[in-house]
Amino acid sequence: MTMTTRHFTRTLLAGGLLALGLSAYAATDLPGKGVQVLPLQSSLAEETFQTLLVTRALKQLGYDVLPIKEVEYPMAHLAVANGDATFMANHWNPHHSEFYKSAGGDAKLSRKGVYSAGAAQGYMIDKKTADAHKITHLDQLSDPKLAKLFDSNGDGKADLVGPSAGWGGEAVVNHQLDTFKLRDTVTYVQGNYPALISETIARFKAGKPVLFYAWTPYWLSNVLRAGQEVVWLEVPRSAMPGVQAGTDTRLPNGKNYGFPLNNEYIVANKDFVAKNPAAAKLFEIMVLPVHDISAQNRLMRDGENRQQDIERHTDAWIKAHQKTFDGWIATALQAAGH
Repeated sequence: MTMTTRHFTRTLLAGGLLALGLSAYAATDLPGKGVQVLPLQSSLAEETFQTLLVTRALKQLGYDVLPIKEVEYPMAHLAVANGDATFMANHWNPHHSEFYKSAGGDAKLSRKGVYSAGAAQGYMIDKKTADAHKITHLDQLSDPKLAKLFDSNGDGKADLVGPSAGWGGEAVVNHQLDTFKLRDTVTYVQGNYPALISETIARFKAGKPVLFYAWTPYWLSNVLRAGQEVVWLEVPRSAMPGVQAGTDTRLPNGKNYGFPLNNEYIVANKDFVAKNPAAAKLFEIMVLPVHDISAQNRLMRDGENRQQDIERHTDAWIKAHQKTFDGWIATALQAAGH
């Protein structure tokens, strides 16, 4: 069941923190007893919900889960591959394929089962400007007159708010600005993405044109909604750098937003999953719909962004999907011979 933000909020109000457990197993019988687990995530607070849900399940299996450590994606992949950490729940494939390959790939990492499917990325502009000037494609911004519409600092060039350094998307944006010959008319604005997006929303509310990189699942898609406040821009053709060179980024709907659809995986240390079949099975079978992630992220955007809020959101999701959650635990225990 996909939860709307309203349903999510109602669930949160209905129940406090939950005492979760499968009473059929004593703690001494659990497969994770005495095994430490270190989860990693990036500095994006919106990734905490996905990561916490995995840690909740691991604790049910008896694992000693340490507090989540924030490490940016390139180093996170290396840390997990080398055994300095156990897993990360926010690996995007193929978006993070360079990081995965550089860390040792399948020889050192385990990536089985899709955790969250169908994440989209691309370039967006406000619908008002798109309709008024008939802008549908990114490469139309090679026209200085159109590019100037999105100039926020007075240099005459369009200002494109793009992904932060180390996210993986910056390589794609830079490659496409070169490939589509947009450097003379478009400036890639890079920095603290959440802060830049807050400025972008303020510009939009002031009635000014906006141009930005976006992805789902993220709270932004519930604030600036595709087809209502904003529209996706298409690219003239597929153009991906590095190990993704040659990838066809055209989507099933026939549109080409410049990025392939991504699936989110739980990536874990290969030696760890070999020695821990219960955790390995859990990582493989957990599924979290992108809509549920976006709904939780929206709650954070609306002020429920403290750690205890995210803990409460996680427990509320589990309560609303208790049969599914208990099924994950039962299957994982079975994989460990329990």
